[in-house]
Amino acid sequence: MSFRINPLWWPILLAGSPILIPFVAAKNKRFKAGRIKADISNKTRIDQAKPLDLPELDRLELTILVEEKAQKGFLGDAGVSYLFKTDKGSLLYDLGFGPERPTLTHNAAKLGFTLDQAEALAISHLHPDHMGGMKASSKKQVTYPKELGSAGFKTCFLPDKAEAKGFKPKIVMEPGLLTGGLGTTGPLARSLFFMGYTEEQAIVARLKGKGLVVFTGCGHPTAEVILKMARRLGDEPIYAFGGGLHFPITTGRGNKLGIQFQQIIGTGKPPWDPISDKELTNTIKAINQAGPQKVFLSAHDTCDHAIDRFRNELKSQTTVLEAGGTYKI
Repeated sequence: MSFRINPLWWPILLAGSPILIPFVAAKNKRFKAGRIKADISNKTRIDQAKPLDLPELDRLELTILVEEKAQKGFLGDAGVSYLFKTDKGSLLYDLGFGPERPTLTHNAAKLGFTLDQAEALAISHLHPDHMGGMKASSKKQVTYPKELGSAGFKTCFLPDKAEAKGFKPKIVMEPGLLTGGLGTTGPLARSLFFMGYTEEQAIVARLKGKGLVVFTGCGHPTAEVILKMARRLGDEPIYAFGGGLHFPITTGRGNKLGIQFQQIIGTGKPPWDPISDKELTNTIKAINQAGPQKVFLSAHDTCDHAIDRFRNELKSQTTVLEAGGTYKI
């Protein structure tokens, strides 16, 4: 049996219950209020969204700098960093754990990537595995390894207020264009029990003769909400959908000290109510209803059990992204 918290911790938690119970109760109150706020905010944003004037792209290519799964010779990590290249330019999406872990530096060097190759940076949301590590998240300071070269004060598109040393920070308030012919859904919200009210933006693009492409960071707002927004941004069919969807059902990634952090922290549910196959079934149905021809899955926040269900039950051609890989969308 797999425990989200190793039984060795239980006596410690019991001993600390006089402090923990009021703390959890206060968190639960904020969590419930945040959930109502997020639902209202997302509905308003989707209802008010207008079609984006996305340019038709002849080419869209995705190179994976950081992911849980990795090709031979590359490092895997429970984070995300994607490089989008189009016939109109390029965009780096997220930085994994940045300089706190060797993954991004190692994989970038192996791929010959430096910041010179990206016209801008977009951060999906302000969590450690996307904006450069624990320090970066706690200080709300986007951080990247110095080995990637100078940011050159390129624009860093942010879904919420944060600093981005070396970049020119720009907070995204609504759907719009970024760079390289790519767009953003604008921030969509989710209340997380321990990590609080979280704003996340997804990438959208329009491929000539094919339709819309949508990529998430963690998918915290849920695939259902993100796809609803994507449909408002263009009247073409959704051709491809990818990125993180946050389904650590049987286990999480990057567990430490006998604690399954992903199963407890980032599911959008209280810690005593684990994410289940029921939620996964609903998401699979939503993706199938959206009808993408291709799905590109991130394993950084999704367990192998969920990955297998996606592979077996999605009607689309389904690929699991690997660090070091380049994918022609």
